[in-house]
Amino acid sequence: MKIGGLMKTTLLDFPGRIACTVFVSGCNFRCPYCHNASLVIPERFSGEEISEEAFFDFLSGRIGKLDGVCISGGEPLLQDENELTSFIRKIKEIGFEVKLDTNGSVPGVLRKLLDEGLPDYVSMDVKNAPEAYAETCGILNPPVDKIRESVRMLVSSKVPYEFRTTVVDELHDENKIRAIARWIGDVPHFFLQSYTDSEDVIEKGFHSCSRERLEKYLEITKEYVPSAQLRGI
Repeated sequence: MKIGGLMKTTLLDFPGRIACTVFVSGCNFRCPYCHNASLVIPERFSGEEISEEAFFDFLSGRIGKLDGVCISGGEPLLQDENELTSFIRKIKEIGFEVKLDTNGSVPGVLRKLLDEGLPDYVSMDVKNAPEAYAETCGILNPPVDKIRESVRMLVSSKVPYEFRTTVVDELHDENKIRAIARWIGDVPHFFLQSYTDSEDVIEKGFHSCSRERLEKYLEITKEYVPSAQLRGI
């Protein structure tokens, strides 16, 4: 496992849990507004990777203080499949629940993890309407069919999950938000979250939407996803 960072305590990343967040290195997307550029672009990583041994030493000292571990990135499902599976199993053996963040582009690995009952919660990014994925995730020919497969898989699974869209002023509008909502449909948890600028963003020049616009987007979304909420405003 390539661990590029660790947030030792978070009350936000894992709903209903006091958790830590492990950030793995490497991603197959290059979302220009991504605020973890150092985890996505190898030449921008200036820190030191954290060994699994060091992480589990830390985690053992948090028994009784933390409830869960969020595995984020980067894209966790690009890690060696056996290493990722072993990593999650070990976390759960110690007594922690596991939340997995993903962009949904590796449905084969996601299915295996779900079938083995490893993640306790999955959070999947839905970057944009399908036709706008290329500009939003920063690559040509994004694997939209695989992302659709992951959406269907989570909807039909018994594992608690959420979908989330980071709303960027330059990349989203009412038509795209409507298309996302139609695609996702009436799911239990869907969040429109406000873009937040960062020193570690891949590309400068992106902005958050006004609260008024986000509320309009939420109104549109609720036509198709009544459970939808705003996050991060």
